[in-house]
Amino acid sequence: MNKNDFAPLPPMGWNSYDYYDTTVDEARVRANAGYMAAHLKEYGWEYVVVDIQWYAHGAGSMRDRYQYIPFSALEMDKYSRLLPDPERFPSSAEGAGFKPLADYVHSLGLKFGIHIMRGIPRQAAHAHTPVKDCDVTAADIADPSSICGWNPDMYGVRNCAAGQAYYNSLMELYASWGVDYIKCDDICNTNIYPHNPYSARHEIEMLSRAIQRCGRPIVLSLSPGPALIEQANHYKTHANLWRITDDLWDRWSDILQMFWRCELWQDHVARGCYPDCDMLPLGRIGGGFGEGQERSTNLTRDEQRTLMTLWCIFGSPLMLGAEMTKLDDWTLSLLTNRDILAMRTPDCRPRQLFRTADEAAWTAFNEKTGELYVAVFNLSDKERTVEACDPALYEAAGAAVPFRAGEAPVCTELWTGREYSSLSAVLPPHGCCAFRVIR
Repeated sequence: MNKNDFAPLPPMGWNSYDYYDTTVDEARVRANAGYMAAHLKEYGWEYVVVDIQWYAHGAGSMRDRYQYIPFSALEMDKYSRLLPDPERFPSSAEGAGFKPLADYVHSLGLKFGIHIMRGIPRQAAHAHTPVKDCDVTAADIADPSSICGWNPDMYGVRNCAAGQAYYNSLMELYASWGVDYIKCDDICNTNIYPHNPYSARHEIEMLSRAIQRCGRPIVLSLSPGPALIEQANHYKTHANLWRITDDLWDRWSDILQMFWRCELWQDHVARGCYPDCDMLPLGRIGGGFGEGQERSTNLTRDEQRTLMTLWCIFGSPLMLGAEMTKLDDWTLSLLTNRDILAMRTPDCRPRQLFRTADEAAWTAFNEKTGELYVAVFNLSDKERTVEACDPALYEAAGAAVPFRAGEAPVCTELWTGREYSSLSAVLPPHGCCAFRVIR
């Protein structure tokens, strides 16, 4: 199997983290999956991803003190592999794991994913529990010097044959459950080690080999960011997507920094390989700086359109963090604009045309269909006219020129449907226009 075929388009889906943090349960996953199937599937949304600590007993019960309870009890099988907490995921009881929940998600025509931490449970290492198909225990392959700085659940896995066997057994288990997508954390950038931020390089390779071996096309997503640009080829060889930022939340400052991050990574978007701008903090969310309290996104409507436009013209994966059953009509309209979503194909080559402190412009040309897109952005706090009308901009960026000198382009603005005769617009603060150009 070729891992690039596992995700021919940037994945689109829902992840439980932005609303539920560590507390998501089976009933809520099922409810969100049902909503996606009924309202979003036809637009390409398909992944339902259970995020962090689905295996932890009492997760979220001490949220006033800890995000992750230090060294809490974890549900685990006899081979040192974590299992869903049966109190929150009752269908997982008696060793069923996530298979019943994955079967339900698949019955809706959707795909199922889980979050994992890199490594092996500390609980397993301390108890010397076995590793499947090996004559060693978890203690033999655990590396106590390799830890996560923000989560206490795991030790890193040593770079050895028994370590590979452990990852092989994990992927065998997940494949038997019907997992389609894995988000592995504390692996893209091991930021507790500033002098060695790629210290988990060998674990990325182990995961990749184990997925190839398991017989199921499982998409591999690496977190957290920021990803290391000097490791771009390694990410592309072993993963399908990798985070290019740390956790992104509903603040304009978070969105603004993505313009230079996307510029840094624009040459590495390809079929099956996607630099990931992180989740969409839209609609009703509950995490980040809000300390777990439910709120509507703090982004203005113009900022929300800017986020969606940049993510799509750049070709990022789209993972919604909202509680979908509470989506309002505005948020739903952002997620179901077929013209905006059409820019996300890897057949489009994203290129930044220019960026200053006050404005930016991007273009993408679909080499198969001939469609050409141009987006202009007002990054300033005041109304501003932003234009991308000079053919020299496109030539300097190595991008397709949308019109000949002296000609007026004919274009449609994709959020409003308005026709324009110039790639120029008066934009509100933090606003944008996205054009499809008729050449």
